[in-house]
Amino acid sequence: MKGKRMGYVTAAVALAAIVGLSACAGGPLSTREKGTLGGAALGAGTGAIIGSTTGHTKEGALIGAGIGALGGAAVGDQVQGQQNRQVETQQELEEQRREIERQRREIEELK
Repeated sequence: MKGKRMGYVTAAVALAAIVGLSACAGGPLSTREKGTLGGAALGAGTGAIIGSTTGHTKEGALIGAGIGALGGAAVGDQVQGQQNRQVETQQELEEQRREIERQRREIEELK
């Protein structure tokens, strides 16, 4: 029981450290950063729980945080890329809408 409790404590400390470090960033987090932090937190918690069964809670939390951060960063990067493409598409559509409106006014003037 003590090992499990220690695992949860380690996971909670790791999560608090991650959240604390993210607050020091000084601005809003990007999607990639959110993914990295979320993955690290989930990985640390999972690693601590798994590590506590073998008596290596801290090592499990550290390994889990690293693996989780890598996975979270990869997912966050993909999501952020998709968001960036959507913004670019919206900007292009808006530009085309303005050009169509300009041409419509020009046609009206010619009539």
